[in-house]
Amino acid sequence: KVFMNTLKYLQNNELLLDVDMWRLFANLEELNKISLSFVKNFFEIVKEHVSKSDSPMDFSSILRKFFQDDLCQTHQIYCLNYTSAVFYLENLRQREDFGIYLKQWCEQNEQCKRLHLPELLVAPLHRLTRYPLLLNNIWKRSTDETEKGFIWSLKEKVEKSIRDLEGKVKWLDNFQKFRQLQEVIIWPQVWDRDKRFFVPECLKQSLRENSSENILSSANRLLLHEGRLTLAESTRLLDVYLFLFDDFLLITKIKHNKKKYGGSDTSLIPVCPSLTPELQSFIREGGFCTVLDQPIPLDRLILKNMDPIHITVFSLRNAFLIQHENRYRQCIAVFLLQAQTETAK
Repeated sequence: KVFMNTLKYLQNNELLLDVDMWRLFANLEELNKISLSFVKNFFEIVKEHVSKSDSPMDFSSILRKFFQDDLCQTHQIYCLNYTSAVFYLENLRQREDFGIYLKQWCEQNEQCKRLHLPELLVAPLHRLTRYPLLLNNIWKRSTDETEKGFIWSLKEKVEKSIRDLEGKVKWLDNFQKFRQLQEVIIWPQVWDRDKRFFVPECLKQSLRENSSENILSSANRLLLHEGRLTLAESTRLLDVYLFLFDDFLLITKIKHNKKKYGGSDTSLIPVCPSLTPELQSFIREGGFCTVLDQPIPLDRLILKNMDPIHITVFSLRNAFLIQHENRYRQCIAVFLLQAQTETAK
């Protein structure tokens, strides 16, 4: 609330007007209100029991009121926005004026207890996962069988709500990650990639329309692993970055030019926090990845380990071979790669 109220104050004074309050904090005010109301009602029952020892601690009505209505739903709305909020915050933190707002106006406030905004934004997610523990503790101490059955069914409902939410958050996170990859992975046209192919200028536009970039727009594809390797070519060693998806492997060349293929500036792209730190850093520096060859479907990929004697002869360490076969079992491409360590390999 320190960060939220300070931002409101600054915007009322014509500062940081372009910062979207909802994208950062979503329904945090409503969530605070409902959570506080739940806690107050909960402790009223405890206080009443303590002051009147004959008063039973009946939590059924309050649990029904909050867990069947607003509490979990309000948490869901906040949690679904969380990944997007972190993504948006990461972009805003590059700005000098927003940095002053964070460090000088907010983080020095004693109420923040030296915590930064990302550490505070995640708190409601942690709280939601603790509700089943609370319900389980009440269930264990309840003596009324009807009440026990009701509380158990509530606990299962909240757990299901969390499982559903995890699936939605994972999907959103994956969607944002792939949207970022579409920005930084460049697909050269076939005539640029291989000089053997000649295409007259008048036909190039029709071929461009069948863009390969749509390959990464599928919401169902998963990125399983990624990382930097070295590709051994006949006359040089080339830095490459590999993306292993659940259906194909993509080998890309690392480019450090500020201008991406097509003319836009990659250094202005907000960086998705779920990408590896190495790739995040690389994108911030204005880097991008140019596809080296066509994607290799995993059912057409053959992996071969390099014998120690060959590694010694060619001065390659932690090396292995990737072979791409076509549908007729012919080898159409070979990539000799080396990793930095045996573990990475």
